[in-house]
Amino acid sequence: MEAYKKEFIEFMVDCQVLKFGDFVTKSGRKTPFFVNTGFYRTGAQLRRLGQYYAEAVNNKFGLDFDVLFGPAYKGIPLSVAVTIAISEKYGQDIRYCSNSSPINDGDRVVIIEDVTTAGTSIEETLPIIKAQGDVNPIGLVVSVDRMERGKGTKSALSEIEEKYGLKTTAIVTMAEVVEHLYNKEYKGKVIIDDKLKAAIDAYYEQYGVKE
Repeated sequence: MEAYKKEFIEFMVDCQVLKFGDFVTKSGRKTPFFVNTGFYRTGAQLRRLGQYYAEAVNNKFGLDFDVLFGPAYKGIPLSVAVTIAISEKYGQDIRYCSNSSPINDGDRVVIIEDVTTAGTSIEETLPIIKAQGDVNPIGLVVSVDRMERGKGTKSALSEIEEKYGLKTTAIVTMAEVVEHLYNKEYKGKVIIDDKLKAAIDAYYEQYGVKE
């Protein structure tokens, strides 16, 4: 696993963005883990977050696109942070926009979101983008791929790729999170122990991708 992915997993833990316990997702699934990017709250945290996203965007899409679209509300600070990071890291000046920002006809758009569970939010986002002009959404980047089924038997990100023709990527997958944290001490504490690992495995037994 690349070093920046390991750093990002630990960064999520430090910011209390990645939590373990009993939660319910936007799609109504009871889950033992939850990712809430609303817990990135300081300028320094947003700056680092933007750098991790920028690396993931560049690895998947390169920088040959025009606009980074961040859906309101959580996507707005993400799009700002990532365009700044792309400018600083790669010297490329990409525009950012959100629900009410103008988009030019012909713009190639990469959508940025916090996390995708069942693909619910992208269904709301694409009509908003297309209502603003004759644009070409080419990709979606999220912070964490939860690696679970969307509305059918395939993963939510795979379904999005097939249904909308978008390329998708994530900074890390939940498999990488588990690999990095399971039965390993981080700052004196084992974050994913055997009991939590069993709960995660049971969740994927129910909601994981069935090949």
